Amino acid sequence: MVTVEDVRRIASPLPRSSEHLIRDRVKFRVGSIVYVAFSRDETVMGFAFPKEERSALVAAEPDKFLMPDERDLRYNWVLVRMSALDLDEARELVVEAWRMVVPKKVYAAYAAGVR
Repeated sequence: MVTVEDVRRIASPLPRSSEHLIRDRVKFRVGSIVYVAFSRDETVMGFAFPKEERSALVAAEPDKFLMPDERDLRYNWVLVRMSALDLDEARELVVEAWRMVVPKKVYAAYAAGVR
């Protein structure tokens, strides 16, 4: 099972990423855009994900992934149960969520190993 501390170790070194505690919820963002957020009990992680692909993701693994609340359906967002994640998958989800919100040149430098 992946923990918030595991995700913190992944997200914190990403360029322009910052951690915030908002209404007792840990969130990671770039500027004002949240790309990862946890439920208050830290059992569910929400992350940036293309709206047009999330139904397929949830349908493929419904025990792992969840649709966001109805009020959040307008956002590029999906949820995952922390207990169903392994560390490699968490790393992939977090980095891809971060990639969606940083400028392309920042991601290109990161991918090229320029840190």
